[in-house]
Amino acid sequence: MTDLTRDRKLLHYAWIVAAVTFVAILGAAGFRSVPGVMMDPLHMEFGWSHATIGMAMSVNMALYGLTAPFAAALMDRLGIRPVVCGALVLIAAGTGLSTLMTASWQLILLWGVLVGLGTGSISMAVVATVATRWFVARRGLVTGVLTAASATGQLIFLPVVAMLTDRYGWRVATLLVTAVALAVAPIVAVAVRSFPADKGLPPYGATELVPRPVYQGGTARRAVAALFDAAHHRVFWLLAGSFAICGATTNGLLQTHFIPAAQDHGMPPTTAASLLALIGVFDVVGTIASGWFTDRLDSRVLLVVYYVGRGIALALLPSLLTGHATPSLWVFILFYGLDWVATVPPTIALCRKHFGEQTSVVFGWVFASHQVGAAVAAVGAGYIRDASGGYDPAFYTAAGLCVIAAGLCWAVPRVRRSTGEPQAVPVA
Repeated sequence: MTDLTRDRKLLHYAWIVAAVTFVAILGAAGFRSVPGVMMDPLHMEFGWSHATIGMAMSVNMALYGLTAPFAAALMDRLGIRPVVCGALVLIAAGTGLSTLMTASWQLILLWGVLVGLGTGSISMAVVATVATRWFVARRGLVTGVLTAASATGQLIFLPVVAMLTDRYGWRVATLLVTAVALAVAPIVAVAVRSFPADKGLPPYGATELVPRPVYQGGTARRAVAALFDAAHHRVFWLLAGSFAICGATTNGLLQTHFIPAAQDHGMPPTTAASLLALIGVFDVVGTIASGWFTDRLDSRVLLVVYYVGRGIALALLPSLLTGHATPSLWVFILFYGLDWVATVPPTIALCRKHFGEQTSVVFGWVFASHQVGAAVAAVGAGYIRDASGGYDPAFYTAAGLCVIAAGLCWAVPRVRRSTGEPQAVPVA
């Protein structure tokens, strides 16, 4: 029995790397549950407007996306482990120091800049990097599972953050996020490796070892060069445009503003937080299922279905919000949860088909557009709320954008470039 055959009969180390990456993304997701719960407490304590707090979240979301391609290039150069550990420390610093803030510029610096850089380094670019390097078989499934980590983090943290904020104040809840980020860092430091070659293994599902690549040039130069190369291809702009709308209609609008929108209709914040957390429950199922479908179906068709369904749901939401959780609102939560980040596995698959070895960095830029869209929606919905007294116009606008996103995805051509990937073998 050869060494490679023996390795395939045992638990492949790729699954250990994927599991620890899942935990790291889950820990970083703790902050993603904070903004919606804490918007009203910050407004009441400091007198900051919804637009001001939304601006901090906008900076956070923009950096969350814009950091991704540079983090992906840095992981190519330094490895996954130091980048992820450093990012967790940044998250801990930003959230921990925020308990001492007294001015809105400090909110923007700590929650916006520091946490934005930290969470951006543990974003979907990490998902693409791990799935592309460590897996040939089951890539779509692994992508779905790792993407679901963010939703799982929201599921775990959101009710706890809401409860702690209600009983003990927002500072205690924020310190929980700090503690979790610091606790996850040592696990990453011990277990994660950057390439299968570091363990003397082929990628999962491959037939032969793949030498650790040598990357030339600086990190920033490589990230920018990948952007300029991708920008010459129409498919990049189609994916970036659709993913910007994805970010606007999830992180930017719903995650940031669902709780205050529900409160506008008389719903208690703890009830609204629980509903938002349930989106995370269904998101786990939807994203893993989307990864499974991505391994088997046309990614373009999947994306069209996801965006059209999301648009219909958003168009109906203003009529569903009341002072309590009605059956129709439960249906919305179920559907929106299944659809929330189901777009990620097929979008990464399309990047991989068209951009090959540059997948992780190119998808980093596509994800940057996702967060730019989220940032625009976060601050834009806040201004709409301040100006009109409600969120209905924001929901209707987002519904129309989803239809545009579906059209952009359908326009992605079927033609693929050669990826130069190792040969895969069937895996049971």
